[in-house]
This record gives sequence, structure tokens and C-alpha cells, in this order.
Amino acid sequence: MPTRSGQISPAAAQAIPRITPPEMLPRLQSLLTTLAEIDIAHQGDIETVRSSTTEEWLKQTVIRRLEASHRRRRAPYLRQLEALEERIRTMAA
Repeated sequence: MPTRSGQISPAAAQAIPRITPPEMLPRLQSLLTTLAEIDIAHQGDIETVRSSTTEEWLKQTVIRRLEASHRRRRAPYLRQLEALEERIRTMAA
């Protein structure tokens, strides 16, 4: 299961079969690509704010809002990924 940061714990990673059924690969790849794109865009936004000449208190306020937005954007994809991982585990059992 993904942790708060969206990373899969080592224990959960071991529970996932090493071989993903071919019919599930496109969905898995799509979800991982979408999550990566969201993360890359978020990092760019954070870097833009950090490198601005705005006062530090305002930067921190904007960063907190960006972090909350980032979590909201990722959440549905993480849920889909968890569901897909569960289906893969069920098929492997």
C-alpha cells in the first residue's frame, strides 16, 4: 500500500507479484505516468516559489497550498493504483 508520501512500503512491495499480468500493464503504466507528471509539475511549482523574491512568509503560505493541492490531485490515482495492486495480488493468489 502507498504510504502518505505515495511510496509503496517495502512490506507491500514484497506482497506484489513480480510479474504483472500483461492485460494490466497499460493501466499500471498509465497510472504511474500520470503520478510522475503530477509530481514533476508540483516540483516545478515549488522551485518557482522558492526562487521568487517574495517574502518568506508568503512563500511558505503558497508552498503549503501547493502541497495540499498536490495531495488532492494525486489521491484518486493512488486509490486506483491500490485497487489495481489488489487485483494483481488476487489474481496471483
